[in-house]
Amino acid sequence: MVTIHAVATKREAQQDPTLYEPHIGETRQYWRDIILGVNDGLVSMFLLVVGVVGGGLDSGPVLLTALAGALAGAISMAAGEYLATKSQDQVLEAELRLERVHIRDHRQQELDQLREMFADMGLLEEDVDMVVTAFDRSDDAILNAMKALEFGFVDSERRSPYRAMVASGALFIVGSLPSIVPFLVFDSLNVALAWATVLALGGLFVVGVVKARVAKNSWLTSGLENMAIAGVGGIVAWLIGDAVGAAFV
Repeated sequence: MVTIHAVATKREAQQDPTLYEPHIGETRQYWRDIILGVNDGLVSMFLLVVGVVGGGLDSGPVLLTALAGALAGAISMAAGEYLATKSQDQVLEAELRLERVHIRDHRQQELDQLREMFADMGLLEEDVDMVVTAFDRSDDAILNAMKALEFGFVDSERRSPYRAMVASGALFIVGSLPSIVPFLVFDSLNVALAWATVLALGGLFVVGVVKARVAKNSWLTSGLENMAIAGVGGIVAWLIGDAVGAAFV
C-alpha cells in the first residue's frame, strides 16, 4: 500500500510541477563515493592505458598493466575512503564528547552560542529567547542543535566507513572495465585502444549525465565536461608515454 502510494505521488509530481518534490533520501551522503569511485576508475585507467600504449607497449603488457592498475586503484580507493570516513567519524565523536562536557559544565556559554547562531539565521530577538529557553529544558536538544549548527552534522547524514569503502572500491573496478575489456577481446592494439577510448568517454558522459540529473543541472553540459577533462588528459598521457618510450628506445 505504501509502495502504491509512493508511485502515485511520484506520478502526480511529474504531472503537476507545483506538487512537493521529495529529496534523494538516505543515499545522498554516498553520492560522493559513487561518483568519485566510478569516475576515477574511468579516468585513471583510460589515461594509464593510453599512456602505456603511447609508450610502445604491446597488447599483453598493456593488459597486464591495466589489470594491475585496476586492482591497485580499487584497493587504494577502498582503503582511503574507509580510513578517511572512519577518521572523520572518530573526530566527530570526540567533539561530541567534549560538547557534552561543555553542556554540563558551561551551560550558559553554550546557550549564548545557540542564541548567536539563531540570531544569525534571521530569527527575531524575542523569538530567539523563546527558542533558546525551550532548548534549555533538554541536554539532548542542545546537543542535537549543536550537531547541526556548530558541526554541520545530523545523524541521518552519517556515513558508514564500510559502505563508503565498498562503494568506492567496487565502482572503481566498474569504471576500469571499459579500458580493460577491449584488450581482452581484440588482438589488434589499435582496435582495442579505439574501443577503450569510445567506451571510456561514453562512460564518462553517462556519469556526467547521472550527476547532473541528481544535482538538477544541465545533463549535456555535465556529460561533455566530464568527457572533455578525460580527453585532454588522454592527449597529455599519450604525449608523455610517447616521449618516455622514445627516450628508452
